[in-house]
Amino acid sequence: MDDDLDRALDAVGPRLRALRRERETTLADLSATTGISVSTLSRLESGGRRPTLELLLPLAKAYGVALDELVGAPPTGDPRIHLRPVAAHGMTMLPLTRRPGGIQAYKLIIPAGGRAEPDPKTHEGYEWVYVLNGHLRLVLGEHDLVLVPGEAAEFDTRVPHWFGRADADGVEFLSLFGSQGERAHLRARPRGRE
Repeated sequence: MDDDLDRALDAVGPRLRALRRERETTLADLSATTGISVSTLSRLESGGRRPTLELLLPLAKAYGVALDELVGAPPTGDPRIHLRPVAAHGMTMLPLTRRPGGIQAYKLIIPAGGRAEPDPKTHEGYEWVYVLNGHLRLVLGEHDLVLVPGEAAEFDTRVPHWFGRADADGVEFLSLFGSQGERAHLRARPRGRE
């Protein structure tokens, strides 16, 4: 049994390095996110430091993965993603991606109720929205738009913008958001066909 445990612990370092490279993050960025020193992170990845629960828990949180994914636990056969909804600004956000950095996907739900007054905000990034149900009011700079199911919009989030219900009914929509201006790349036809 000790040999199995040693093999599992030896595999953690390469798995951590692969996750960090896949997420395109630096040791310094990861250190800032987790509070673990750069030297400790480096030694974990190289196998010079044995992983502990105190080190693995913040890393799992930073990478948005289950702890068993870091230690290579055998799969349970359960393909479900366990979303943790976040309520903010009068809406519920369900994260659909589980990794830091890059483009993030969310399902947003604005419940039925009275109309809210637009309060446009700006921030770094680029966003793409797609309406699933209801009517989404999008105030974007000088534009005041109503998007219906099946319609999409994309915009630079440095332009003042606001989302809300267009009427008293609830609205559900998907959002792809790139915090540093990454854009969604949409393909009209499969590769290789012109």
